Amino acid sequence: MKILRIIGIIIVVGIVLFVGLAFLLNQRPSSPFDGVAAVTAPQYPVEEASYVARLADCVACHSLPGEAPFAGGLPMGSPLGVMYATNITPDKATGIGNYTLADFDNAVRRGVAKDGHRLYPSMPYPSYSKMTDEDIKKLYDYFMFAVEPVAKPNQETGIPFPLNMRWPLAFWNVVFAPTKVYENKPEQSAEWNRGAYLVQGAGHCGSCHTERGLAIQEVALDESSDAYLSGALLDGWHASNLRGNQATGLGRWSEDDIVQLLKTGRNKHATVFGTMLEAFNNSTQFMTDEDLKSIAVYLKSLPPRGADPQWTYDDATKVAFAGNDMTAPGSSLYLTQCSNCHGRDGLGRGALQPPLAGNPTVIGQNAESIINILLNGAGRMVVDGVPDSYRMTPFRVLLRDDQIAEIATFIRSSWGNDAPAVTAAEVAKLREDTDPTSDHVIVLNMR
Repeated sequence: MKILRIIGIIIVVGIVLFVGLAFLLNQRPSSPFDGVAAVTAPQYPVEEASYVARLADCVACHSLPGEAPFAGGLPMGSPLGVMYATNITPDKATGIGNYTLADFDNAVRRGVAKDGHRLYPSMPYPSYSKMTDEDIKKLYDYFMFAVEPVAKPNQETGIPFPLNMRWPLAFWNVVFAPTKVYENKPEQSAEWNRGAYLVQGAGHCGSCHTERGLAIQEVALDESSDAYLSGALLDGWHASNLRGNQATGLGRWSEDDIVQLLKTGRNKHATVFGTMLEAFNNSTQFMTDEDLKSIAVYLKSLPPRGADPQWTYDDATKVAFAGNDMTAPGSSLYLTQCSNCHGRDGLGRGALQPPLAGNPTVIGQNAESIINILLNGAGRMVVDGVPDSYRMTPFRVLLRDDQIAEIATFIRSSWGNDAPAVTAAEVAKLREDTDPTSDHVIVLNMR
């Protein structure tokens, strides 16, 4: 009798769990726009609506060069396999033309498509969840009435079965994806709160600059954790530490330095590169000065993460070059290949060519960005529709792995820099992973 009772309890519990699971997997998220009448005409000036799309940088992932904007198709590498960005033009057959405002809201802020399938978190909905209702309405307005519809079917992912099943994302969302709009902190200024909203929400800066956990989740979503914006590996690059670390973060940058980089792509400390180049070309340079200043105020409020040694310039390398001393490994390669732009003193050429001395990307523990940019060069910044004239040249063909490793090690150990050496094996690995002729290239924006 007791055994039957236990079996009965187990069956009841199983049924309850099954019903709860089915409910969770099939539940359509609620939206504040449920029941809102269909929008049949623009509700906002196109400048206002398009500005939110600029803030969210939708074009960078949902477009391919030479093709119509927002028609999708961009391959995105992940630990599970290749995913392809979807068509988000208002085409009714292959895009989002049949989405209501509530459908659009659920996709952008909750990661659930109109038909109920879960979106992979390569779509930064954990960040977009903090966007206000007003900004979501403007974004919807832009896509429905200002974007040209394009008939282009979405491409299937390269993620193999069973990893391609999307239903587990319902549980992932419960654990890792917030659902609350950003709430202002009354103890902070309006400028700080605007910056926090832009960084955490539409700008989704944490998607690249915050490290990921075992479940590929961002380990922090705001400044309550010092892991937030402390740097992370992404697509063969190391997204920079945006916290107040003196050597490897923004500790030596002023608010004006941050604004200048986001507005012009360059400042006396650095030049945008890697995936940040896409964010600059399509998003940050179009932001208002007020919004850029707010972002700078917020970022400069973030304390350093962990102990960070002070960096001090050392002119020993400059003196060695002046005396034609090339005994340091990599020095002769640096002199012939790099010094014309970055200087024998490692201080660069003002805002035109970034310094290598004390550059946070150069002296960080992870060398992937340095290896990647030596191998593949830098993409082209486009300001006011005009491509720039100065950019890093690729050495993929010109130099061997050991030579690139020598140069990287040299610049990471000169002018007061003190970072770990780079090996030829590290270069060989990234050379293969970032080969633009390969079907398995991991660099998201290598094109």
